Amino acid sequence: MIYLDSAATTLQKPPKVARACAYAVGNLASPGRGGHRAAMGAGQVVFQCRQQAASLFSMENPEQVVFTLNATHGLNIAIKSLVKPGDRVLISGYEHNAVTRVLYAIPNLTVKIASSPLFDQKRMLEAVERNLTEGVDAVVCTHVSNVFGYVLPIEDIAKACQRHQVPLIVDASQSAGCIPIDAGALSAAFVAMPGHKGLYGPQGTGLLLCGQEAVPLLQGGTGSNSKDQTMPDFLPDRLEAGTLNVTGIAGLLEGLRFVAQKGVSTIRNHEEALVRRMGRAFEGMPKVKAFWNGGQPGTQAGVLSFQVEGWDCEELAQKLGAMGFALRAGLHCAPLAHQTVGTLEEGTVRASVSAFNTPQEINRFVDSVRRVVARG
Repeated sequence: MIYLDSAATTLQKPPKVARACAYAVGNLASPGRGGHRAAMGAGQVVFQCRQQAASLFSMENPEQVVFTLNATHGLNIAIKSLVKPGDRVLISGYEHNAVTRVLYAIPNLTVKIASSPLFDQKRMLEAVERNLTEGVDAVVCTHVSNVFGYVLPIEDIAKACQRHQVPLIVDASQSAGCIPIDAGALSAAFVAMPGHKGLYGPQGTGLLLCGQEAVPLLQGGTGSNSKDQTMPDFLPDRLEAGTLNVTGIAGLLEGLRFVAQKGVSTIRNHEEALVRRMGRAFEGMPKVKAFWNGGQPGTQAGVLSFQVEGWDCEELAQKLGAMGFALRAGLHCAPLAHQTVGTLEEGTVRASVSAFNTPQEINRFVDSVRRVVARG
């Protein structure tokens, strides 16, 4: 199988990730819940993972790195900490349901959408600026569209938010580990990310980078301030009720180390080159509509969606799956992105790459699509 679904989960992991998880199962207990070797060892691994994440994302204090179940968990904490009933919130036209469903569950909320054509960063920034001038209470914005790989100008959006003194929440689900992120420079209120995608950790892991205080979603034991019946007022304990996923965190630590050693910019260049290879091949292929940036640098990450005339996208993905390619088809949990681009009714087939994919695999994939198109 050639795996082209890394925007959902990176199935191919560095071998050390699985070894770290296996070691943790048999040797690490609960951090902060004992002074014995197994508990202390767990505490050390957990803190090393915070340190590694803080270093990778330029966070000044490792305690600002909070462990979550996934990016959705982190976005729930972030949004519910910042947004109140009756607020006005600005989002991009490319948000995932992990953002939109949380917002639409808040009563009397005004959700404004900054829409722009696909891969047009200038017009996206203009739309954000226009809405900020009109007045909003918070901005929630994806860094990279999970459907189209569109890289939004998040650094410029962050600067605009700073000028207007509006807090920013960044959904880094598709960019963490794939595109350099300087959380300190962004000065975002929160940056949420999964551990199981571009950070090459296990499923059930995530990180929330906290630039400000947050409201806990859960209350419970933290191993600290145990006499008090309120959650601690300091990070990360305030947001980490209950026993941590030490097994997952041990694997995530190795994933973070892999990304740091390989280099985020190196990974980005590799993934963009693979997408360009796909895009150029599809461009000359009859009946194929590929949503790619035409090779312009810096506007598309390692994701490419496409459609084939005469094929339902789900059936096409199944056909290609039978030929040995793991893809995803449909709306990808992001109907707003499809609505923005005009693909809400049909959906798309999505190919997404990782550091482990090769040019040879992409060549085999586009050749297979060519054969499917030729046979009709």
